[in-house]
Amino acid sequence: MKKLVVGILAHVDAGKTTLSEALLYRSGALRKLGRVDHQDAFLDTDAMERERGITIFSKQAVFSLKDTEVTLLDTPGHVDFSAEAERTLQVLDCAILVISGTDGVQAHTRTLWHLLERYHVPTFLFINKMDLAGADRSAVLEQLKHHLGGGCVDFGGARDETFREEAAVCDEAVLERYLETGGLTDDDLRQMIGKRKLFPCWFGSALKLEGVTEFLEGLEQYAPVPAYPAEFGARIFKIARDSQGARLTYLKVTGGTLRVKSLLTNRRPGLPDEQVWEEKADQLRIYSGAKFRTVEEAPAGTVCAVTGLSRSRAGEGLGIETGWTAPALEPVLTYQVLLPEGVDPHTALEKFRQLEEEDPQLHIAWNEQARQIHVQLMGEIQLEILQRMLRERFGLEVAFGPGAICYRETIAAPVEGIGHFEPLRHYAEVHLLLEPGERGSGLVFGSACPEDQLEGRWQRLVLTHLAEKEHLGVLTGSPITDMKITLVAGRAHVKHTEGGDFRQATYRAVRQGLMEAESILLEPWYDFRLELPAPQVGRAMTDLQQMNARLNPPETVGEEAVLTGAVAVSALGDYAREVAAYTQGRGRLSCSLRGYEPCPDQEAVLAGIDYDPLADLDNSPESVFCSHGAGVIVPWDEVPARAHVSSGLRLGAEEEAETGGPDARRSTAYAGTIEQDKELQAIFERTYGPVKRRAFLPPKEPRRPAPAETEQEKRAIREQFSGPEYLLVDGYNIIFAWDELKAIARDNLDAARKQLCDILSNYRGFRKCEVIAVFDAYKVKGGQGSVEKYHDIHVVYTKEAETADAYIERATYEIGRHHRVRVATSDGPEQLIILGHGALRLSASAFRQEVEQVEGQIADILAANNRLSKTGNVRSALERAREQTKEEHT
Repeated sequence: MKKLVVGILAHVDAGKTTLSEALLYRSGALRKLGRVDHQDAFLDTDAMERERGITIFSKQAVFSLKDTEVTLLDTPGHVDFSAEAERTLQVLDCAILVISGTDGVQAHTRTLWHLLERYHVPTFLFINKMDLAGADRSAVLEQLKHHLGGGCVDFGGARDETFREEAAVCDEAVLERYLETGGLTDDDLRQMIGKRKLFPCWFGSALKLEGVTEFLEGLEQYAPVPAYPAEFGARIFKIARDSQGARLTYLKVTGGTLRVKSLLTNRRPGLPDEQVWEEKADQLRIYSGAKFRTVEEAPAGTVCAVTGLSRSRAGEGLGIETGWTAPALEPVLTYQVLLPEGVDPHTALEKFRQLEEEDPQLHIAWNEQARQIHVQLMGEIQLEILQRMLRERFGLEVAFGPGAICYRETIAAPVEGIGHFEPLRHYAEVHLLLEPGERGSGLVFGSACPEDQLEGRWQRLVLTHLAEKEHLGVLTGSPITDMKITLVAGRAHVKHTEGGDFRQATYRAVRQGLMEAESILLEPWYDFRLELPAPQVGRAMTDLQQMNARLNPPETVGEEAVLTGAVAVSALGDYAREVAAYTQGRGRLSCSLRGYEPCPDQEAVLAGIDYDPLADLDNSPESVFCSHGAGVIVPWDEVPARAHVSSGLRLGAEEEAETGGPDARRSTAYAGTIEQDKELQAIFERTYGPVKRRAFLPPKEPRRPAPAETEQEKRAIREQFSGPEYLLVDGYNIIFAWDELKAIARDNLDAARKQLCDILSNYRGFRKCEVIAVFDAYKVKGGQGSVEKYHDIHVVYTKEAETADAYIERATYEIGRHHRVRVATSDGPEQLIILGHGALRLSASAFRQEVEQVEGQIADILAANNRLSKTGNVRSALERAREQTKEEHT
């Protein structure tokens, strides 16, 4: 039997619950038809829902058609609970959008339509209440085509030529076939519905069961049924609790089969270990209304509630599924929770966190300094429901302060943010480019950092940390939005970087960049629709103009006037009650969130909120650097001068150059090098003592050559060093910098060490230099260190508490006094330090090129050996190659 997951959505009072009842009754799932006004509707299982006559929580019911098992998900229709409806959309195969035949397309109807479009959900329309006076089939269909698109086609009439033509024009390819053959198949209709090009419409009355049977037949005939993969996958869309308090994780199986006692996990690449969970599915429950039945397994296409999961969250993907995108609907009001006298705030916070699991859009926030709980809500109805839930479930009586606006923040121009985290035994540095984005674009993350500077695994971790947290702005502490954040540079340490280091560096980089930037405060705006008697339209237009609303020309519908437009949420306030008062209850104001726009009175808002970004310890812009063996807090404005790497960005350099002339342009590109030199000198002096500077002496007279000295002798280059050249190799740094060695090290580190030693032995045999490979053993308890001979190279294992860096620095200092020394490593700080000892630095990539060149020359010699072995010229060929290599190296 085919499985179909169908959601039912509507504007409030469109008759959605009544239609759900009728569908269950006509399909045989119910023996008795319940009613909302009688408080016995099958899917209104909560007492608050029955009292108010509205759906507050999404519900599940299962019924069967001829060869299809349908899981019906009933969603809230009130705008205050639209976040619950949005979470449900992401597991639907198709949706039923219910529209009132007397009210037509409302503001929230358009909001739901945009959400269905965003999540690509095929949609069927049922126009309800067609039995009431004023319901005009043709007028409603015309309105649907105007507001929702030309793909809305009446499926309730005959399948004649007019119907086929109207449906075929929704898709060009289908239209071409129709014009050629004159036929239109059910497959054509299903494909167009699946692509959201065709939206079938049925008209009827759910209360009187008119048109319901025809609608069910059309749903089974035309609904596109997805094909599921064999590999397991599932999407979690809801967390709830049953009457005994057991935690329920509602999910849809999107691949394979889920069985009882299966081990479930949210593990995926890039997710930090502390966020990963693995737990067993104790029970699989198939709910239908308030009742459920347990099953041993749930195949793909099943929606079930799982017990036994304590850390699951709505929005997570399991198996092949990934988490979904951030919700489009966000609360616009925030309230302070007023606790009764004597109630511990932390105890109350735990209760609120439990409710936040079930509704993540509550955005519970804890202010440690003020010891206050804040909650974000969509409106007053949700506020009342939340109060009652706290009282009935936890016995907690709370009140709420006056609602405040939920602001957002963005930036006016690009800026670089730098975060450094280096307490003892830790290391990470991150450079981010923060750029303003288009309004409504949200946050976009990316990377433009070369992998030879920062490995791909670290880059992916930075992007994960950017996405995992709600980053707050520095004006009001509100979430940031409409920005593109790009990783442009970074550094890790092969030994000291731990998993959480990049989280700290990333968070601090975002915050430091925001402190550098010019921030803009954004406030929410509504799209509104105001329906009221024509005589009051003048009063309404005056009110809205005083709110600085953007008004469209008024429309007349019968004896009523309709005003539409956009207005700031802060300006609109509680205008809905005022409308009800001056229209004697005949006026209706409906709003939907339009988006966020710059706040015109930003300074006044900032003064009222009085947010101090430096006092927000959970979102610090400061960095941690290592100094004298300990971590030191560095203020945000001093971080760029102390950063260890450069991103190459010169933001604002051209503007400064234009105002300051050519000298300013040159100085901008040279910023920071003096500070870096001071830091290098400090490191050198801590290791080897102070640098003694010689007193000033007048310049000596230039030496005049002796008469017997020839011109050739004057130009001769005298060798500075005697004896062989030395090459010191930081073993583990090279292993983890070269892809082929790193791949071997994942399975067997000893094999990677041996492979590197073989490569160095061949290199030494050709270049005739002394090679010392140094490997860290500083964590080996009681290790005394060792020096071994491997073929013709020396292999050093450091002693306990001595790193390879320290050994190489000491060896460079000692050997460099008499011999030419080169050091091969990927560690940037180590490369800087060895310069102070007179050694030449060689990056891992440059050394890789040298090794490849040597291997190529050895291969050429072997080929020449094969060709010249008969003539006895092998020795001379080898000597020529070595001489050429020596000249190139010099």
